[in-house]
Amino acid sequence: MRKPLVVALCALAMTGAGAMPAVAAEAPPTSADTAAATGTTTTGTTTTGTVMDTVNGVLDSLSGLTAPKAGAVNFAGTVALSNCSGSVVRMPDAEDDDPALVLTNGHCLESGFPGPGQVLTDRASSRTFSLLNASGSRVATLRADRLLYATMTDTDAAIYRLSTSYARIKSSYGIDALTLDDSRPAAGTSISVVSGYWRRIYNCSVDGFAHRLKEGDWTFKDSVRYTPECNTIGGTSGSPVVDSATGKVVAVNNTGNEDGERCTLNNPCEVDENGQVTVRQGINYAQQTYLFPACFGPDSKLELDASGCLVPKP
Repeated sequence: MRKPLVVALCALAMTGAGAMPAVAAEAPPTSADTAAATGTTTTGTTTTGTVMDTVNGVLDSLSGLTAPKAGAVNFAGTVALSNCSGSVVRMPDAEDDDPALVLTNGHCLESGFPGPGQVLTDRASSRTFSLLNASGSRVATLRADRLLYATMTDTDAAIYRLSTSYARIKSSYGIDALTLDDSRPAAGTSISVVSGYWRRIYNCSVDGFAHRLKEGDWTFKDSVRYTPECNTIGGTSGSPVVDSATGKVVAVNNTGNEDGERCTLNNPCEVDENGQVTVRQGINYAQQTYLFPACFGPDSKLELDASGCLVPKP
């Protein structure tokens, strides 16, 4: 769980914070986000307004360099957080007038990492997100009204509910939400990891799956392992992993082994069914999202007791 270099340096200098688990971190806020959130930018407990605005300006200047080709996976519907990436997502059976949802990592929460075994549900939130269009330009600031779900147990995911609907986002900005696939991806699937933080798209394939992925105090189940082409970096945490053929989200990007260490923060290890540990330096991972559609009902309501909902519960 890695923070972008500038964000990490600010946090270390101002709070003495240590390293995050190897998943990538959130994106710097826009000036619109800053104004909407009381004139300053908050990363954890650190106020960093001027530095973050400067970083965001640099990212905007680079965004045009990564404009996607027509017909390819692009940035439309992705978002930048104050320290991570994310995306506006909808369940397969969602209605257009349902409140829109944003997917990112559990370790990208404003309040810090959920502890092992901790599941957070239905919490007030006023977090803001910079909505991107197909070329990676910011077109709007979206605001959450609830954190519906967040955990780093078995998976690494957070889902926010926005104060606007899918229909309003579409009518105002011409942008559709990304649909969560309710089927498990297969090895060999071509995928794109789309980072709103860096306005960068990584293209590779699903190399396989880690039975257990252990990183520090956290353990993730059935994690997606990328082929080496998806060399994701700090700032890509929470990026949607998109099936290149269907355009549906099959996972959320979250971590990678940076230094070849064994099962430490920023250096997850794989543990198979027999307890055998494998370290793959330079390889990155994501957490599958196909379980979430069964846990949401009408009006984007979280229904953890629904039949087929198998995500961790409080």
